[in-house]
Amino acid sequence: MSGTKRKCKLVKAILTNCKHVSFEDMDKLLRAFGYEPKQPRGGSSHFVYRKKGAMPITIPFKRPFLKEVYVKQVIKLLKLEEFYEEECE
Repeated sequence: MSGTKRKCKLVKAILTNCKHVSFEDMDKLLRAFGYEPKQPRGGSSHFVYRKKGAMPITIPFKRPFLKEVYVKQVIKLLKLEEFYEEECE
């Protein structure tokens, strides 16, 4: 499966069900969009994803699923709905 197909599949899954997104899936998505994670130190559970020229995105590690508010924040910041319409359909 190509990188774009994989990215589209992940974006579709997140847009379809934003209440059940695992930290691992969010990590894959952010890395696919060029963000690099900075691991927390000192017992913090918050990961900060950075990309040159873009706002940092903070995601708290939570199992089994991330809180919906963080997923919606990423959907908005990365304009995932627009990306899906333009690149995946």
